[in-house]
Amino acid sequence: MKKYQVQEGEQLELLAVKEDNKRKPAKRVDIVSLRMVKESSLLYKDRNVKSPQDGYKLFKQFLGELDREYFVVMCLDVKNQPTMINVCHIGSLNASIVHPREVMKTAIMSNSASIIVAHNHPSGKPEPSQEDIDVTKRLVEAGKILGIEVLDHLVIGENTFVSLKEKGYM
Repeated sequence: MKKYQVQEGEQLELLAVKEDNKRKPAKRVDIVSLRMVKESSLLYKDRNVKSPQDGYKLFKQFLGELDREYFVVMCLDVKNQPTMINVCHIGSLNASIVHPREVMKTAIMSNSASIIVAHNHPSGKPEPSQEDIDVTKRLVEAGKILGIEVLDHLVIGENTFVSLKEKGYM
């Protein structure tokens, strides 16, 4: 393993470094800032989410009719008021690859107290798959580590939905 600190008498040069008795070009490190960009907005008359049904109404308003699987994150403040919705992943006809890192990125950047996640089943049948249950458990674990509670995972079908919290998977 390479050492982090420069040894006494050893100097780093601006354009090249001496490593293992060979000169190598210095590594350029980018300085960045992260920003979220508002693409649009919608009105939510109920102001806060009190139940899975409330979450479903807002997600359904946002998602509409889709031909592919969309995995969506709703960020909430401490009063359970939705602050933003983010499409985390767009999948295929019957699959969507979801990683906790991508889900939590939005929640962290928006200073969320909690989140509700949802995805649609284009088949119209909202029965959760084993993959849906596994992803939910991983998200809940990640949320506990980060201090962002995952309140529910809704699977949305045609004019109906299933709450994984109500089904006892969370």
